[in-house]
Amino acid sequence: MYVTVTQLSKILEVSTARIRQLLIAGRIKGAFKLGHMWGIPLVDGMPRVTTGRRGPKLGFAKRRPDAMTKIHINGSKIRENDKTGSRSPVITVKKGTTNTYCHEVIIYGSCRIVYEPDNHLKSGARVWIETYSKFDVIFRNYPPAPAAA
Repeated sequence: MYVTVTQLSKILEVSTARIRQLLIAGRIKGAFKLGHMWGIPLVDGMPRVTTGRRGPKLGFAKRRPDAMTKIHINGSKIRENDKTGSRSPVITVKKGTTNTYCHEVIIYGSCRIVYEPDNHLKSGARVWIETYSKFDVIFRNYPPAPAAA
């Protein structure tokens, strides 16, 4: 993915002048100029910037990554839905200290599936998905389950 100077300055939260300084010094790898515009490649959402010889590190280089998101299936909710005929969400999305319950999750990027039989999550889950990528949660309104005969 390629971005312009203005787009990169918003992503990195630095001035466009600073981005242009880095470009002119040749410190952003793979950047090229088309007419009056720069094309700047992003790798995992960030440009590859070579380090300078003196001075402080770039501000965006010190940025902490977002909290890891852990996604797992709530087995007790599945059993509860089976007993009561409910259609409650059974997928738990944990990011930081917040939990979101949903019916479906779309992950836009890399993730990994983890199985830890001895070292499970606080919820008791032994299998979960970990990701730093962006994601969307989807909720559905199911009709009530048919009554058992």
